Amino acid sequence: MKTRLPLAAGALLAALSLAACSGPSTPVDKTPTSTASKPPATPKAEVETAPADKPATTTPADRPTCETMITKGTVEALKSQGWTFQEREFRIGDVLVDGGLECLWADYSTASDHGQMYAWGPLSAENSRAAQASLISDGWLRSTSNGKTYITEDPAYAIAKDDDGFGMTYEFGDGWVRFADTKQGLLLVDWGEK
Repeated sequence: MKTRLPLAAGALLAALSLAACSGPSTPVDKTPTSTASKPPATPKAEVETAPADKPATTTPADRPTCETMITKGTVEALKSQGWTFQEREFRIGDVLVDGGLECLWADYSTASDHGQMYAWGPLSAENSRAAQASLISDGWLRSTSNGKTYITEDPAYAIAKDDDGFGMTYEFGDGWVRFADTKQGLLLVDWGEK
């Protein structure tokens, strides 16, 4: 009685035998060009560190949502007024804040100019400098406090102002930026480093 290998195992054995017999006619390039023809490798844990001038890569769990970016009490208060949010990419002039998010809260069931804006995102030192320079060249005002830089729209042109007279404001920290439609509103952005 002969033992038979299953067809798939036999085909694999034949392919391995042919591969072992035939050698390359030219030197083998050790640089991988495609993983499609290779069997999947066992995943290895890798530790990746970001250079000092670039923010760390964020995963979806590390990214804010419109409901996690601001304090829970603020979300509850906005929802109790019937407000919802719209998400959009976070840009500061021409600078895209990659991995960032801007949220516009309002009552979208009726036409109104009432709403609130909040944003947060990781930002490299290079992009931070470019964004700040762009804002200042457009007439925004710069100030510093507790190691953070604030760029605020000129109060003469602000549509909404907080109790201290500040309108839309960006807060630049070490590797991140946050934004609100008033400087006091930055206190409600509860995501990332404070």
